[in-house]
Amino acid sequence: MRILRVLSVLSLVMVLGACSCRTRKVGPGDENVPVAGEASPIRDVNFAFDSYVIDATAKSVLQVNADWLSKNPAVKVQAEGHCDERGTNEYNMALGAKRAQAAIEVLRSLGIAADRLSSISYGEELPLDPAHNEAAWAKNRRDHFKTVQ
Repeated sequence: MRILRVLSVLSLVMVLGACSCRTRKVGPGDENVPVAGEASPIRDVNFAFDSYVIDATAKSVLQVNADWLSKNPAVKVQAEGHCDERGTNEYNMALGAKRAQAAIEVLRSLGIAADRLSSISYGEELPLDPAHNEAAWAKNRRDHFKTVQ
């Protein structure tokens, strides 16, 4: 039984190690697409509690993101809406969707084509900071932008 457990752990380590490789699709116009696992040049925006309003700070971040996207027309981006842990799962999924859609609308108004933008809500399921306090909750109320191919 102990040997089976050791083999299971070793198998898991090998699988996880294999998943951390850095890959990239290479083709014309891909020179500015981030390599998998690297930080995206697109910055996150944060929200006030129980809100999906894009404030002045978020608007300026989205302007920087739009400028970068304009210079990299082959890149598509997915807005991921996130919430803190307060509220029901259903409420937070809906709020995350509204946050992601609000950011997409701003990016579209700044000239980014709709076919380059998509959204998804993770609600409270993928916290940036797992702590249970106001500082963590403020970090978790965000739109994260992931470049997609």
